[in-house]
Amino acid sequence: MSRLVVLDTETTGLSAEGGDRIIELGCVELVNRKLTGNNLHLYFNPGRDSHPDALRVHGLTTEFLSDKPKFESMVQDILAYLQGAELIIHNAPFDVGFLNKEFSLLGLQPLTHYVEGITDSLAMAKEMFPGKRNSLDALCSRLDVDNSGRTLHGALLDAELLADVYINMTRGQNALVMPEDDESPQEQETSDAMPVLDLRAMVLPVLKANEQELAAHDAVLADLDKSSGGKTIWRIGKDAAQAVT
Repeated sequence: MSRLVVLDTETTGLSAEGGDRIIELGCVELVNRKLTGNNLHLYFNPGRDSHPDALRVHGLTTEFLSDKPKFESMVQDILAYLQGAELIIHNAPFDVGFLNKEFSLLGLQPLTHYVEGITDSLAMAKEMFPGKRNSLDALCSRLDVDNSGRTLHGALLDAELLADVYINMTRGQNALVMPEDDESPQEQETSDAMPVLDLRAMVLPVLKANEQELAAHDAVLADLDKSSGGKTIWRIGKDAAQAVT
């Protein structure tokens, strides 16, 4: 069984080492690349105000977070949920840095000690789409993932969007589908299977070039050979063959 957890956080600011804290954690579970609905979504009281720039991004006010649990009171539930999973995180160094800081404050091991591995979907996107914008919003637009409900950043919403984006990037699937309760995995695989076509009976026409097209082709080859000083591979091969004969 392949278990993936798509994870996102919201924080009071940009610097874990500078004292900023996690205020929201959103996780979406996929088993065998299918949404299970077994998600984890938590808010935390960080014990400090958010930086104004961060507040404009996530909208989670100090008043809203004041009655939420401290991270330390939920950490064992978080570790139990993440245990042994492969994590998918967009710009992983940021979220991992904050989680590691929270863990270190509690005397716990770094995140990699508890999970199977961590994949940075931002690094994947940069490799797949070099020179393009690869923010989550940009990827949603590029891969036809509906993010119309994303007016503010939210950890669970962003994790749900990233799950869809990740599946698109890795398999070209347009949408994630949760299996119906009464549909077995075998039935689902059958319904998703592509039709098999027998190509052996197909007869493909062979179109040969006419004299005018052959002459134009020879003229292009002659120009290329001239520009290379007579060092084109086809000319060298032809001369060698004539010399042997």
